[in-house]
Amino acid sequence: MFVSLLLFFPPSGTLRVWELDLLNRKIRPTECQTGLLKRIVKCLEIPNDDNYLYCGTTSGDILKVNLKTRLLNSCGPVKQKFSKGVNTLKVLKTGDILVGSGDGMLTLCSGGNFKTIKSVQLEGGVTSVALRGDGHQFFVGTEMAQIYSLSYTDFKPELIATNHNSSVKDVAFPFGTSELFATCSQNDIRVWHTESSKELLRITVPNITCNALGFMQDGRSIFSAWNDGKIRVFTPETGKLNLIIHNAHSMGVTAIAATNDCKWIVSGGGEGQVRVWEIFQKSYRLIATMKEHKARVNCIKIKSNDKECVTASSDGACIIWDLVRFGRNQMVLSNTLFSVVCYHPEEYQIITSGTDRKIGYWEVYDGSAIRELEGSLSGAINGMHISEDGKHFVTGGDDKLLKLWLYFDGEVTQVGIGHSGSITNVRICPNSRYIISTSADGAILRWRYPQPS
Repeated sequence: MFVSLLLFFPPSGTLRVWELDLLNRKIRPTECQTGLLKRIVKCLEIPNDDNYLYCGTTSGDILKVNLKTRLLNSCGPVKQKFSKGVNTLKVLKTGDILVGSGDGMLTLCSGGNFKTIKSVQLEGGVTSVALRGDGHQFFVGTEMAQIYSLSYTDFKPELIATNHNSSVKDVAFPFGTSELFATCSQNDIRVWHTESSKELLRITVPNITCNALGFMQDGRSIFSAWNDGKIRVFTPETGKLNLIIHNAHSMGVTAIAATNDCKWIVSGGGEGQVRVWEIFQKSYRLIATMKEHKARVNCIKIKSNDKECVTASSDGACIIWDLVRFGRNQMVLSNTLFSVVCYHPEEYQIITSGTDRKIGYWEVYDGSAIRELEGSLSGAINGMHISEDGKHFVTGGDDKLLKLWLYFDGEVTQVGIGHSGSITNVRICPNSRYIISTSADGAILRWRYPQPS
């Protein structure tokens, strides 16, 4: 009994057909002869009749090889090749071929001469095509993390799913509601509908990364921190840029928070400075600069009375600042790079975490250590958030596990497994219905918050 199996070896540029002799437990290769034509193949497709093999190449053309003779039958298109190479192929029952190219063009071409019948431009290079049924409908994925649905007849793309295509840096809910949340990444901020996971708004700022964001408590604006050293404030309904603070920090804005009266923004930078800004309708004013951190500020949390805030830094310090006299109240030190800090809702304690995998409880009044928990067995803890009632908190980090903890007992009650990349941030929604977690591979996961039985 013989079975043919196709393998391709890019380094040598060879195309081989492998025959599996199951009875004798042998594998025998045969080289496909393409003459003087040398190509690097990116994808392979064999129709159901097994007569021919179609190969998409980095040169932007398609090789048609006879599977019985192992000889090159034809190559095309001759004149206008597919820009940035052929990434994916699908042969339809009609004999026509769907071609996805690196420039984002999806093309329906003839299987005989590779002449273009229909084409449509999509956002981002095409990475995959999946057929539904006999090919009357198909789904297309792109490098920009978009999934489109198209039908064979009208060939019009409908965007059915979208997501960030790089690491998600932060996530935030508006005050008092769980219906919406926002995330940020390289190039953009996106607002999502929580229940349906549908994208409602996209704010794009090309070629720079948004490190952190939040909603003003009155719901009228989204404030954001960017690695070009600027703070940008947008309207949540339209995404219109309302205000931009130039040169907020010399080494990029790395952390940001807003006071509950919506009058001030507190920002932290890569150089370690903490700055307080007064925000007006179309202008701003720098109120204070606090310089004690020696490295990047990673997290800022503001007390409910707006008179105090706490910052976590990579210098191994968390500083509790007085926002009346703009000086230090307390400092906690540990042998770690602090990544996140949270106030307990009663605001008499803070909890911290970082690269040492420990969760630390600290007294706000004098900065003394209360207890320390082993937060992870492997990797840093990058995100942490406390529930509104203060009974639970969630953590996530490089171990890719989402953990729900009892605050006072210091015990893990649930573990969420689902991320394939390091978790970058976590948030419990305001009414404790969901937990949102984000990761370095661009994923956003929504978890049901465990309800008491």
